[in-house]
Amino acid sequence: MVCNICAKNQATVHLTEIIDDQITELHLCEECAQKKGAQMESHFGLSDLLAGLADLGTQFNKTKTDAKLKCPKCGLTYEDFKKVGRLGCGECYTAFKEALVPLLKRIHGSTQHYGKSPKKIAKAVKAKNELQDLKEKLQEAIQKEDFEEAAKLRDKIREKERP
Repeated sequence: MVCNICAKNQATVHLTEIIDDQITELHLCEECAQKKGAQMESHFGLSDLLAGLADLGTQFNKTKTDAKLKCPKCGLTYEDFKKVGRLGCGECYTAFKEALVPLLKRIHGSTQHYGKSPKKIAKAVKAKNELQDLKEKLQEAIQKEDFEEAAKLRDKIREKERP
């Protein structure tokens, strides 16, 4: 598919907007997408979408008002995040964790990443996840009072924790 703007390069960015059964599609090459980035965002409203999702009846504890939440590193408030739909820095994830977890779960369906990982850390991440899964299964077995299964799981955990 060719870029809708320059009609020269292969389109690599594909955006679809559906409003009241009206479909708008935009196919852009990488160069045109970068040039039109701000215009596309205003047309397709990514910031508005994220801000709107942040406003939807969250399970966020309302005792901490949005106005009080502020990132200690960049100074972004949660209220500002809701307006612009973007976090200011990596520390914002920690500062707004209580509010972001339900939002991320609603957007992605999970708070865990199950996709590809960089090759350098893939083995370590996989081992960590397997260990965490075993620990969760151990707790379930203990709650069910299935002590034979719990003992097997405990042994597997010890084996994986050995250096």
